[in-house]
Amino acid sequence: MIDARLRILQMVAEHGTVTAAAQVLHYTPSAVSYQLRQLAAAVGVELVVHHGRGIRLTNAARVLLQHAERLQEQWERARTELAALGSEPTGRVTLCGFSTAASRLLPPAAAGLRDAYPQLTVRIIEAEPDRCFDLLLSEEADLALLVVTADSPPMTDDRFDQRPLLDDPLDLVVPRGHPLAGRERVTLADAARESWIVGNPGTTYHQLVLAACMSAGFTPHIAHYADEWDTGTALVAHGFGVILVPRLARLRDDPPVARVPLRGEPAPARRVMAVTRLGARENPTLTHAVRTITEAAARLLPAQ
Repeated sequence: MIDARLRILQMVAEHGTVTAAAQVLHYTPSAVSYQLRQLAAAVGVELVVHHGRGIRLTNAARVLLQHAERLQEQWERARTELAALGSEPTGRVTLCGFSTAASRLLPPAAAGLRDAYPQLTVRIIEAEPDRCFDLLLSEEADLALLVVTADSPPMTDDRFDQRPLLDDPLDLVVPRGHPLAGRERVTLADAARESWIVGNPGTTYHQLVLAACMSAGFTPHIAHYADEWDTGTALVAHGFGVILVPRLARLRDDPPVARVPLRGEPAPARRVMAVTRLGARENPTLTHAVRTITEAAARLLPAQ
C-alpha cells in the first residue's frame, strides 16, 4: 500500500477542503491537517496554502499527486501479480454498489467468492455512485458497481479502470387501467404529458429519469418525489403519476400497476459500470466477482 498520507492528499484534492476529506475518510479535520503537515515535512515542500477561508493546493502538491497515482497503479499491479501466483487469497475484499446492485448482483458475487476462496473475508457496502468512487480511492472498497451519471469521472481518469458491465433497460410503470398499459409498443415520448414521480434532486435516480426524458425530447412535469420503488409504485397505483423503474429493480406484487417495457432507438436504459482502481482489473478475486455478477445479470435480464 502507498503512504496513507498520500491518500489523504488525494482526498483533499478530490473534495476541495480538509473538512470534506475528513468526512470521507472518517477522520477529524485536525487529523487530516496534521497528516498533511507531516507529509509536507517528509517531502520538504509546501503542499497547501491558505486561500480565503479554505486552502489551495500548491504546484508541488499537484506534482506529488501525479506520482501518487502512478504509485497506486504500480501497487495494484503488484498485488495482482502476487495474487496470480497460485496461493489461496486471504484477507478481505470489499464490493460496493448502488441499491439494486447491492441487493441483486453483489450477493451472488460475494457468495461465489466465499465458496471459491474460503480464507477470504468478503464485505458489501451499499452506496451511491459518488461515494463508491470515494470508497475506491480510500481503499475501503476494491470493486464498485455504479450507474453512470453526469457527475461520474470521465473514462480517461487515470485513477480508475472503468468498464461497461451491462445495460439495465428502463420500464414505465403506470396504473393498471392506464391507456399505455395495453399497447404493444410504447416509447418514452408517449408518456411526455404524464405527471412524473422522480427521485429527490441530487440523487442518481433523479438524474437518470431527467436524462432519459430529455433524450426522448421532453422535460417531465414532476408532480412528486420518491426515492424508494415501493413509495413510487404506491403513488402510481393511486393515480398520482408514472415512474421509470430499471428492469433489475423488484416491485411488490400487490399494487395495481402495470410495468410496461419501453421501445425506441435506443431503448432507454441505465449503463452499469464495473470500476476498480487502475491496475487491479486482472486481480483474480475481482475477475471472479465480475464473472459471477455478469452471470447473475444474464439470468435476471434474459432478453439482453
